[in-house]
Amino acid sequence: MAQNVTQDPTDPSPQAPTGPPTPAQTRAADRTALRTAGIIGGLIAALLLGFTLGRTAAVPAAAPASLPDDHPHALGAPSHGHGGTAGVNGEAVVGGVAVGMAATAVGFRMAPASTELPAGRDATFRFQIRGAAGAPVTSFVTVHEKPLHLIVVRRDLTGYQHLHPTMAADGTWSVPLRLPQPGVWHAYADFTATDPAGQQVPLTLGVDITAAGAYRPEPLPAPTNAVAIDGYQVSQEGTPRAGTIQPLRFRVTRAGSPAFLDRYLGAYGHLVVIRENDLGYVHVHADVTMAADSVQFWLSPPSPGRYRMFLDFQTGGKVRTAAFTLVVG
Repeated sequence: MAQNVTQDPTDPSPQAPTGPPTPAQTRAADRTALRTAGIIGGLIAALLLGFTLGRTAAVPAAAPASLPDDHPHALGAPSHGHGGTAGVNGEAVVGGVAVGMAATAVGFRMAPASTELPAGRDATFRFQIRGAAGAPVTSFVTVHEKPLHLIVVRRDLTGYQHLHPTMAADGTWSVPLRLPQPGVWHAYADFTATDPAGQQVPLTLGVDITAAGAYRPEPLPAPTNAVAIDGYQVSQEGTPRAGTIQPLRFRVTRAGSPAFLDRYLGAYGHLVVIRENDLGYVHVHADVTMAADSVQFWLSPPSPGRYRMFLDFQTGGKVRTAAFTLVVG
């Protein structure tokens, strides 16, 4: 999937082609701008953009030098936390519960039509986000090109799915959902709602879904720095430590050659990190694209333990997910 870009689409010389830029030229311009910004200020901005569970900042964060077009904040505005308030040791909690586990937080509630779905068959999962008065919420902010992201994973951290439901006029969200195996699954609704006062409220709420049948949990795979997915090799560099902000870089290759990453949901990669046992949730987006085949994040795990990381990336118009086990000391 590697591509060689021979013409800089930003070149103002008379030899530059006229007419709309090609997709390859657009991607090349994106990466040129990102690399330049990253060299000058990426490290400083990223250190300020550390996160904890549920995308709640462990330290005050500043806006990056550039933001995706869909980001709801103006340039230079303070960034926000998602999913709760900072607790002991920087842990993001809501009422003492790990972020993403509770269906209710700060006056909002995730209300599913049913918490039982069949195993191994197509079904539709429906739910509402309700406000303090119990009425369905219908005003949501588009963040990373979608008004709501739904992450579904079984409690043994298998079967990861990143979905985007659609909302009806009455505030009911629906999405086709197949739970491939029996067991208890957890669905995280990751969104930014608008309250009656017009304030943006970023939250992550979660509910359990049961797929009836014999539940045979799978052990967490051993930690590794490289995994294979659909003929691609994804390698991971970096050693996150609890309570510190460290870079975590992923490189994608195919047959030993760099694989050109496409934009997906406004970024060159998305990383979901879920903590074993309590299923505490993190959703962080790429900070800087270091090269055509690499994407980087800044990770600040709130506590020691084992985590499962899910990297969503797109190549050739198809989204793939590479999963890693991370042990944080």
